[in-house]
Amino acid sequence: MDVMLEAFLPYEGAIIPDDIPKTKETIWILGKEYKPPHDIKVIRAHIRSTLWFTYRRGFDPIGETTYTSDRGWGCMLRCGQMMLARAYTTYYMGADWIWTPETQDQTYLKILHLFEDHFMERYSVHQIAMMGTQEGKKVGQWFSPNNIAQVLKKLSLHEYWTKFVVHVALHNTVIINEIKHDCKNRQPTEPEPAKHRHSQFKPPPRGPWSPLLLIIPLRLGMKNILPHYLELLKRCFMLEHSMGMLGGTPNHALYFFGCVGDEVFFFDPHTTQNSARVGDKSTWEQVAADETYHCDYAMRRKLSKMDPSLAVGFLCCTESDFDSLCKQLQAKKITTGDLPLFQIVDKRPQYMV
Repeated sequence: MDVMLEAFLPYEGAIIPDDIPKTKETIWILGKEYKPPHDIKVIRAHIRSTLWFTYRRGFDPIGETTYTSDRGWGCMLRCGQMMLARAYTTYYMGADWIWTPETQDQTYLKILHLFEDHFMERYSVHQIAMMGTQEGKKVGQWFSPNNIAQVLKKLSLHEYWTKFVVHVALHNTVIINEIKHDCKNRQPTEPEPAKHRHSQFKPPPRGPWSPLLLIIPLRLGMKNILPHYLELLKRCFMLEHSMGMLGGTPNHALYFFGCVGDEVFFFDPHTTQNSARVGDKSTWEQVAADETYHCDYAMRRKLSKMDPSLAVGFLCCTESDFDSLCKQLQAKKITTGDLPLFQIVDKRPQYMV
């Protein structure tokens, strides 16, 4: 699968992929509305600015195993990294932030470092794989959307710089009072290390609400997504709080971040690159390393071809954002009607106690 990289990194004489269709239909990418062909350049910049995580090889062994690559098993881990990293860049850099190869913004670099392949980085493949053992997954085993969501939730409790809350809504149910409690009472599980207290990368002061990444694992059919849910999934991409979806096909995870017509846009992690550290981007090697975390082109497929096991994600930077999300979900009839995608309740139902 290494040759897939050639489909994303153009060279002289290369055929440019037709990832953005020639259409008059509206394109939705993570809650933003675009009108082709006028917005093609803006769409490209948006795609290029989203961090792209792929299989890597040549990193230090994971724990006491001999794994120095996640090729063949780490695709859902990489997709989870992509969703969380997108939430971080949106929160700290802004939804309209644009990356270029010359970017040396210290906040951006700090975010990227969190996901690099090193056991000391909070959301590295090392940390995710080792935390996965608490979910019953041995290092080297494939994760489901729910597995990666649960692991990111646990790891976020130990992340001191961003202090994000990753909340996983189980049983197709978003419980408002529990989410608000978590976001207003976010506490680390252990004292903040000195290296974080004295870090030069200081995020903006936080208010009474910790930024929320809400992940909702869903099962929308047996072998295929039931037709009723296809339109509801499309509506999720149209919400300004959308952070995309984790899914794919069995044992082949993909990160979905937009839609047009009956198709979805996605990043595919099934390209194996050498492990690379970006540092402060002061050398040409570090600049080149940074470029391996960005992709000029997306891919697309029929929404109906997605696996029915998936997880949708939403970012709420403030409490008013969360209130707005709940209202928008109801207004677009995503959480109402006879067959809602999931439900929103004020407090935990008695049957879930």
